[in-house]
Amino acid sequence: MNPGNIKIIDRLSAVETIKRLNEEGLRFLNNLIVERFNLISQARATSLITRFTKSDRITFTASDSHHWNVSPSLIREAEDIQ
Repeated sequence: MNPGNIKIIDRLSAVETIKRLNEEGLRFLNNLIVERFNLISQARATSLITRFTKSDRITFTASDSHHWNVSPSLIREAEDIQ
């Protein structure tokens, strides 16, 4: 959802409601927001990773030869090595 999809009156109501929340309410709201960001991030990563299959060779830029867990947004299909 883009901020442009929210009507101004709804945004203003949200701002006013947030201003009236106490610390406990703000922490609860913060946890909901963080959880929502995590779900969006996970959905994006899942969407990106479906571009690849188990047998695909992939590449990414690294500075050493350690084992890496890499974000799907940073990998791309490797060109065949002849």
